[in-house]
Amino acid sequence: MKMVPLLLLLLVSALLSACAVNPVTGENELALVSENSELEIGRKQYAPARQMQGGDFTLDPRLNAYVQSVGNRLAAVSDRKLPYEFVIVNDSSPNAWALPGGKIAVNRGLLVELENEAELAAVLGHEIVHAAARHSAQGIERGMLLQGALAAVGVAARNTGYADLAVGAAGLSANLLNQRYSREAELEADHFGMNYMQRAGYDPRAAVGLQETFVRLSGNKEQDWMSGLFASHPPSPERVEKNRQSVTRLGKGGKVGRQEYQQMIAVLKRSKPAYTAYDDGVKVLEKQPASALKLADKAISIEPREGLFYGLRGDAYYQLKDLKNARTAYDRAVSLNPNFFRSYLQRGVVRSQLGDEKGARSDLQKSLQLLPTADAHYYLGRMAQVDGDQRTALSHYKVAAGARSTAGKAAAKAIAAMGSADDPGRYLETSLGLDRSGNLLVQITNRSKVAVRNPLVLVGRRDASGNIYRGSELQLQGVLGPGRSARFNSGIGGLTSRDQLRGYAARVLQADSGN
Repeated sequence: MKMVPLLLLLLVSALLSACAVNPVTGENELALVSENSELEIGRKQYAPARQMQGGDFTLDPRLNAYVQSVGNRLAAVSDRKLPYEFVIVNDSSPNAWALPGGKIAVNRGLLVELENEAELAAVLGHEIVHAAARHSAQGIERGMLLQGALAAVGVAARNTGYADLAVGAAGLSANLLNQRYSREAELEADHFGMNYMQRAGYDPRAAVGLQETFVRLSGNKEQDWMSGLFASHPPSPERVEKNRQSVTRLGKGGKVGRQEYQQMIAVLKRSKPAYTAYDDGVKVLEKQPASALKLADKAISIEPREGLFYGLRGDAYYQLKDLKNARTAYDRAVSLNPNFFRSYLQRGVVRSQLGDEKGARSDLQKSLQLLPTADAHYYLGRMAQVDGDQRTALSHYKVAAGARSTAGKAAAKAIAAMGSADDPGRYLETSLGLDRSGNLLVQITNRSKVAVRNPLVLVGRRDASGNIYRGSELQLQGVLGPGRSARFNSGIGGLTSRDQLRGYAARVLQADSGN
């Protein structure tokens, strides 16, 4: 039997032995990810997933407790008992998501667009079903199946993680947040989520009205604020009609809770203009830091208790090269929200540039504890390299180089530069040739990602083992850029044929990095 059919047969056998009953639908289905694995994935990825989207919303603890209470009310009547958690993420895009194991989040930006508690229950019930019915786990399983199938035919799959921010194990959070649910999964989440609403005493008609609003807004190209929710939970007339059918089956009546809900989001609504100014400031920060600073100050004047706004102020001062004011702003951001990675990361960079290396290391390490990023690893690598700790520097650079961000690319260059210094022959290739006068020519090609300066080359006779003897050291002056080649005369002459080149060799002994 050929190898590929055998591997496919083993794969099929494994799939047949991994069937289970879905706890929500009651149907038999594939279950490659065990419940213990689901719980572990959710537990480990919940915190980094929230960090990637602005961290937890801390401005109004009462609102957090309220959302948790509504979620708990629905979880109590769900078909699967999990360690459910419900948090508000400090992000303006109106979105909600669920990780395996019942770890659920709703964005601040969605809460201000809902009208009543029943609509909140519709959102949370929908997400509870995604967790309870293993929809997130099924996304992981699809990836496992694809990877296994590709391996069976000898094709390597590319890693498509969220490489521009998180690195290491936290990259799984990005993959889970970016996954798209199937049409069937969305209909299931609507159907059973409305069941949970009815069991918990909410009016299921709120789910219909909510979807009708989403469908209407999805046709308006100016409604950019809905892009986050629509990407992962696309609305459709089919979903509206299915929800109407569910209302007919479930019956009308139950809690709507408009007045209570509006009272609970009053602080959020009052501060909405501040978050709008902040979001506008983030958009113009890179090209117009002075404008970003004004928008940060506007946001702070409306709501002085939000750490994100001071973080933007620090970013603007940093872009304007005002490090002292940037440091002061980041200090305030950290004091208001001591559990958000980015304020520590940015303050660490500023502290390093102000000469406070001890404080910089402390901040960067703290940021890594909250969310492993290429930026923090890169800056820690730079500091270690300056201190002469090449081993620690290389370990940080290797982690950072796994990202496709600016820091990731810089780390890759740093690794190449360190390699060029320690083992230049690995990156700087040599080849030999003859000119018309019989002189031995040496060509050096830079295969690294960084420029090198003044490479030192050993040229001479080679023995049967390839070792060079009776050679001389020659230094090529100048800079050799990445991918570039340079040719020079070795000073060895009198060769009459190219066959004689086999008796000679050249090797780069040393090269400095530099532009």
